Amino acid sequence: MRPHTRAAAALFAIGYGANQFSSLMVMYREQAHYSAVTVAAFFGVYAAGLVPGLLLGGPASDRWGRRRLLLPALVVSVPASGVLALGGVPAVSEPALYTGRFAFGVVTGIAMAVGTSWVKELSQAPWDPDADAGAGARRAAIALSAGFGAGPLVAGLLAQWAPLPMELPYLVHVVLTLAVVAAVVGVPETRPAGAFRSGLRVHLPRRFRRVVAPMAPWAFGAPALSFAVQPAALGSRLAGFGLVYATLLTTVTLGVGVVVQSWARRLSPVTGSRLGLAALVAGLLVAACAAALGSPVLAVPASAVIGAAYGLMLVAGLLEVQRMAEPAQLGGLTAVYYAVTYVGFVLPVALAALSGVAGYPVLLVGVAVLAGVSLAVVAWTGRVREPVELPAAG
Repeated sequence: MRPHTRAAAALFAIGYGANQFSSLMVMYREQAHYSAVTVAAFFGVYAAGLVPGLLLGGPASDRWGRRRLLLPALVVSVPASGVLALGGVPAVSEPALYTGRFAFGVVTGIAMAVGTSWVKELSQAPWDPDADAGAGARRAAIALSAGFGAGPLVAGLLAQWAPLPMELPYLVHVVLTLAVVAAVVGVPETRPAGAFRSGLRVHLPRRFRRVVAPMAPWAFGAPALSFAVQPAALGSRLAGFGLVYATLLTTVTLGVGVVVQSWARRLSPVTGSRLGLAALVAGLLVAACAAALGSPVLAVPASAVIGAAYGLMLVAGLLEVQRMAEPAQLGGLTAVYYAVTYVGFVLPVALAALSGVAGYPVLLVGVAVLAGVSLAVVAWTGRVREPVELPAAG
């Protein structure tokens, strides 16, 4: 197995573990009888760990090395999954879920920033001299997205039909991660400790602020709208099969996203961003129609279109970041990019809070309008040729 493949396996394993909770949220509401607010808090505490994991892990790996940061994060994800498996034990279930989700947020943040940078560096000379310029971004995005899709698919099926629904999904992830840890141990280091003496501060190029940042929240906001908001918008139409349906939408969204990414890296980053945002607007309008008609069938193609938008935007953002980042800042700038993408995960919470004021069809149309505004901004700012901008000395 080539070095970049083994590093990408780490992204797959961490994405698998991070997103399997998406399809299990219905289980915790229906079987464990947690309120919607409590389940949303389980999700939110993950983000509380994710952001510092990203913003500290990425720059730290620029200074001290990729493998030195990624391997411990992978190892810690094993007991994190073990703690989440205690969520089925009544006496400790709620503290275990909060603790496990927070720990998973930290290790996911570290692994995403460090692993993406590591895959990019291993996809170039001397480790892979035949790879094209966009191979690193494509490989990292596909591995992460495949993990995001496989985790909730397997977890949802196990929770629906296998024994020990609150324990077995996490134990499967433990076994997977132990195998990946063994594979990653021998991957060569691309940034030896002390190779760069940069601190943990990250320089944000002007193009990042003007072109990448307006698009980035939609990269993860798109799938969140697909598989978190659509089931809520369909409400009683899903009685009795909410868990399976949420798993279906998650799989369709992320599956299409993975397929699109192989093609997306052939586009320029600005073109990919524009197409991704345009697809998101179209997908949200279809989702609004599905919510207005109460049609679970129509929501499936909406998820497919939104999944294509996700794949296009994620790759476009990574290509932009990897082209503009100085070698000493690659991990740090990648971390900032992912941190901005995760802002999109507040959208389901915001729509749930506003659903008492306006129905989901109206809210989804409103979000489509906001995505259209972002499309106009990216289309305008992406036309401007930015001067080369270097970080200030010292």
